[in-house]
Amino acid sequence: MPDIWHKFTVKASPQKVFDAFCTEQGLNSWWTLKSSGHPTLHATYNFYFAPEYDWNARVIHVIPGKELTWKMTGAMEDWMETEVGFRLLPDGDQTSVLFFHKGWKEVSDHYAISNYCWALLLNGLKQYVEKGIIIPFEKRN
Repeated sequence: MPDIWHKFTVKASPQKVFDAFCTEQGLNSWWTLKSSGHPTLHATYNFYFAPEYDWNARVIHVIPGKELTWKMTGAMEDWMETEVGFRLLPDGDQTSVLFFHKGWKEVSDHYAISNYCWALLLNGLKQYVEKGIIIPFEKRN
C-alpha cells in the first residue's frame, strides 16, 4: 500500500505543534473549517470542511505532546481506513515533524492530489505555529 510522508521543522516547542494538530483552534487555523475532538485514545474527531466533506476519525495511538494517529472512519471512499498522524521530535529550538497519511489502497489521481494538498496545508500549519498566520479557509488548497 502506498503512503504519504512529509518531514519538516517548525520553530516552536513540540507541545505547541501538537496543539496545532490536536485542538479545535489549531486544526481550524490550518486545515478544517470546523473540528472537534480530543487527543485521547479511542476518542472521535470530527473534521468538517463542507456538508459533503463532514469526516470522522478515531484516535488509535497517542503519546501526549509527541505523537498521534487517527484512523479515518467517515470520509471519501479512498480515505476510509487510512491512517493520518505525526511524530514530533525536539531539535534544538525547533521541532522536527514527521507527518504521514498511510494505508492508501493504490496510487491514484486522488492520492497524488492529496499528497500535494498535504504539503500546502502543512506549510499552513508551520506559518500558523511560527507566525500566527491563519490562511482563510476558502483560500486553502
